[in-house]
Amino acid sequence: MLQQHSTSTDRVARARSKRPRVINVGDQTIHVDDCLTVLAAMPEKSVDVVVTSPPYNIGLKYASYDDNGSRADYLAWLKDVALLLKRVLKDDGSFFLNIAGTSSDPWIAPDAAGAMRDVFQLQNAIIWVKSLSIGDDTFGHFKPVNSKRYLNHTHEHVFHFTKEGNTPLDRLAAGVPFKDKSNIARWGHTEDRRCAGDVWFIPYETIRSKSQRDHHPSPFPVALPERCIKLAGLPSTRNGQKDAENIATEFVVLDPFLGIGSTLLAAQRLEVRGIGIEIDPGYADAAAWRLRERLI
Repeated sequence: MLQQHSTSTDRVARARSKRPRVINVGDQTIHVDDCLTVLAAMPEKSVDVVVTSPPYNIGLKYASYDDNGSRADYLAWLKDVALLLKRVLKDDGSFFLNIAGTSSDPWIAPDAAGAMRDVFQLQNAIIWVKSLSIGDDTFGHFKPVNSKRYLNHTHEHVFHFTKEGNTPLDRLAAGVPFKDKSNIARWGHTEDRRCAGDVWFIPYETIRSKSQRDHHPSPFPVALPERCIKLAGLPSTRNGQKDAENIATEFVVLDPFLGIGSTLLAAQRLEVRGIGIEIDPGYADAAAWRLRERLI
């Protein structure tokens, strides 16, 4: 049974004052509403993969959500979300949770993962690298830290949860070519593809103004959910089918904290059906606009 947390309710009150609505674009559906409400009404075991990044409770300036609350209330709310996600996720489904701490509070990510501990099994712990320095060169982008104590924060966490901890993955679909081609035959591989491991370098595209982010304080690049969806295994790799018409109907991607729509953009690119839930009408409209732009 879900608990009611007054602080969480207060934080979304402004957004909930707007009338819930549904936006359909291509194979994607956006619910403008509270995720707890929408998830409770969804059919059981109807989702193949969840990819999402919830608010981090670090005081970010969202349009309709107060990101400042007690840690205990925040973690209890995350557990409520996890319980509903487990209900809608298929038994062989995957749940990818992207979250990060801050330099002054590095415990946010492990605390958030711990809130899921009684609900899901942690099958893989992935590090998403946004910027990387090799020798005297650097790649990618990051928000610099103006501090004499802390290093620049150039990574985030992606926790891969499943129901039992034994869900098969399509490791090669999200893999990379071998650097040393002799390894293909030496290790008995049938193609020039290997598992990319649990450290992913996925840089942001260059953003020079807030308007390019549709005023959302923390969007992630489309390539991140795209890799998660591929790793979970598309119908063509799960069932040996390559019928694009079937893919969009039998495989469902869910993002309960859609933001400006990166997960649904990835789903549309991969020709699978997606469901996004976003409590802020402005962010939901921005997500719909991005999807329409892609379909033009």
